[in-house]
Amino acid sequence: MHRDSHGGGGVITDGDTQWMTAGSGLLHIETPPEELVLSGGLFHGLQLWVNLPAKDKMIAPKYQDIRAGAVTLLTSPDGGALIRLIAGEVAGHAGPGATHTPITMIHLSLSPGAAVTLPWRPDFNALAYGLAGQGSAGAEGRPFGEGRTVVFGEGGSLTIRADERQDSRTENFEVVLLGGQPIREPMRHYGPFVMNTEAELVQAFEDFQAGRLGVIPAEAPELHAR
Repeated sequence: MHRDSHGGGGVITDGDTQWMTAGSGLLHIETPPEELVLSGGLFHGLQLWVNLPAKDKMIAPKYQDIRAGAVTLLTSPDGGALIRLIAGEVAGHAGPGATHTPITMIHLSLSPGAAVTLPWRPDFNALAYGLAGQGSAGAEGRPFGEGRTVVFGEGGSLTIRADERQDSRTENFEVVLLGGQPIREPMRHYGPFVMNTEAELVQAFEDFQAGRLGVIPAEAPELHAR
């Protein structure tokens, strides 16, 4: 469950994405719904920080509520791969997420023994993170799986393959594919703030302490600054 000081908000359910652009700064909350806390159980979430180029650091904050049904769905020719394109482009198709730095983000599901090779922009870097299951990456078949990351080298394509046998906890090999055009600018990070210089970091903390990042409802259980 998410709410922020600029009116953004929503509840993540299976396959949903909440895309928040902090820009000039905001306050937000992240908390599991009360009914989930009471009922218990497990869920798997992934939080990703994507840097903004210097020219966009102080843009107005924005919130995108990307439901599972809104992502672009693609399949491999043999049907062994389901490709959920969340942001960016692949093979001439575009995802719904709007970004300020060219990136591509995909949630990939591979059936046991299936493989897929996706075209990838040569000027992008690329990584694969295992959400569940086991498989391999690249032409060399480097093994990786749940909780592990593979970083790809230069090239115009990415290959992922699922092992023939998956464990009892997952039916498929679930992978996040992510990459983008390197910004190649100085970066300074402290606490929740990512800026380009030490002076900008100091200003960000001063803005937060002065209340310039806005307000969210007083009953919010936990506050975060960005």
